[in-house]
Amino acid sequence: MMHRTATPSRETLRAAIAGALAMAVAMGLGRFFYTPVLPGMMAGLHLDAADAGIIAAANFAGYLLGAVLAAYGWAAGHERRLAVGSLVATVLLLLAMGLLSGVAALSVARFLAGLASAFGLIFTSGIVLSIGLSHREPRVQMAHFSGVGIGIAVSAVLVYLLSLAPASAIPAWRVDWFAGALLGAFGLAAVAWLLPRPEGSASAVREPAIIWTRPLAALTLSYGLFGIGYVVTATFIVAIAREGAESPLLECLTWLVTGAAAAVSLLVWKPVERRHGVAAAYLMAILVETVGVAATVVLPFPASALIGGGLLGLTFIVITAYGLQLGRMLASASARRVLALMTAAFGVGQILGPLGAGFLAARTGSYALPSLAAAGVLLLAAAITALGGVLSIKSR
Repeated sequence: MMHRTATPSRETLRAAIAGALAMAVAMGLGRFFYTPVLPGMMAGLHLDAADAGIIAAANFAGYLLGAVLAAYGWAAGHERRLAVGSLVATVLLLLAMGLLSGVAALSVARFLAGLASAFGLIFTSGIVLSIGLSHREPRVQMAHFSGVGIGIAVSAVLVYLLSLAPASAIPAWRVDWFAGALLGAFGLAAVAWLLPRPEGSASAVREPAIIWTRPLAALTLSYGLFGIGYVVTATFIVAIAREGAESPLLECLTWLVTGAAAAVSLLVWKPVERRHGVAAAYLMAILVETVGVAATVVLPFPASALIGGGLLGLTFIVITAYGLQLGRMLASASARRVLALMTAAFGVGQILGPLGAGFLAARTGSYALPSLAAAGVLLLAAAITALGGVLSIKSR
């Protein structure tokens, strides 16, 4: 009897650690490492905000393609291989970013990195969250998604420490990408060792088509708009900090605060979820993020960068986790399909966000207008959530 209770405990622990590390590599590094390195790239390669937006949008286009591809049944039974393989690709593409130059080449690398990030998120989450649900252990989900914030925080410190190193013949921003690849390789090795293997009989079942309802349609639309609203700040917050003051320490603190807040965000929001339910917590997190996005350009500097980054970190993983959880509740028989298609909606928003923001910032010479527009999009997402029946979803 004791053996039977200990085995699930070991499995959930392995799943939680593997999930956190996988998200740190796939998202914290594969997706978000671009943000702290971006100011150095812009200076070293003479990129403007529009160029940076194009490269970022290419990443999100790859993310969208990966999400759409993952929605189909071809992956059934191969989830673990795809999850680990996506992390291998992420590490190699981090390395490639340090070797390439030019908007076109960098965009191709970021496109492929986006595809790898989507596969990493979807296939790893499918394994890890299923284990957490089967053992009724909510801390698995919390640990899994906290990995994104941990990856962000660690990358902030890494980029800052490298900025203190003596100048070398290799541009500093290239060294950043090489170091990110090395860090990702360590995470990859740990995930390959720890990630549990899903039971073949369960993973090989092909899911039925999604049955669309009004709340599910409203949730998916609001989740896509969230992709537009959060991504402007998530992409340009360190560049905004650099505009206010050329201080590597402040840039590090801005991204570190963002990552640290993200790492503990699900824990912070847990009392809200328990008291009001997942749907209400999802809506409230969108509203808080709206304030944070606006704060980056409304508050005086440096409070704007630090408070804006903190509120972004405190909400974007929560919105992601709760949004996907609500999707699974509404389409439980098609859990992987709904996860993938909601991620695709999110991906469309992520493409539109940096393209529009980069264009507006390049034309106006400021991130104020794109940031305020993003806050308006988040308000629209909140309205659709409230009016579309999402709040009627009951959670236990």
